[in-house]
Amino acid sequence: MRPEIAIIDANTLSCLGLQGLLQEVIPQATIRTFPSFAALMADTPDMYAHYFVSAQVYFEHTSFFRERRPKSIVLTMQDNLPQLSGIPTLNICQDEQHLAKSILQLRSHGHHGGGTLPDEEHDLSVREIEVLTLLVKGLIHKEIADRLNISLTTVITHRKNITEKLGIKSLSGLTIYAVMRGYVEADGI
Repeated sequence: MRPEIAIIDANTLSCLGLQGLLQEVIPQATIRTFPSFAALMADTPDMYAHYFVSAQVYFEHTSFFRERRPKSIVLTMQDNLPQLSGIPTLNICQDEQHLAKSILQLRSHGHHGGGTLPDEEHDLSVREIEVLTLLVKGLIHKEIADRLNISLTTVITHRKNITEKLGIKSLSGLTIYAVMRGYVEADGI
């Protein structure tokens, strides 16, 4: 069964950006966007594993989301809103790399009540894992080739194989995957 994630936000660009990032990280999940709380309610609102909800919608419908607190993540425009103390938040006004890291921190700091973001096993070779780890640590292809004593063409082939096996093309998506699998620490990126 494919997990489903809801994004509830009137800002279409925020919805599409977050949807794209989540689809890269969790290709097996179905991510649905809703422009309003009413649109979510017209669907099947209790079927979602997680709700990414704008702060405005959250405050207008607090009782609904408090009942689903472990599954609800409030989308904000800044960090550390005092009125959201104890509620998982995600600052969507970050660049893609920082946003990906924030999603990882949500996962690693106890957002477990509704289940965690789903995992799926992939058959990466030991060498592909080495290449992936060095990529997410910021090394360029030439540096990876030098460090592993392989050719530049081999590094490029490994990266191509990794993206095909995982279905993840962006470096931020690969970073999230590597941290979720424990290949690198989120704080070490």
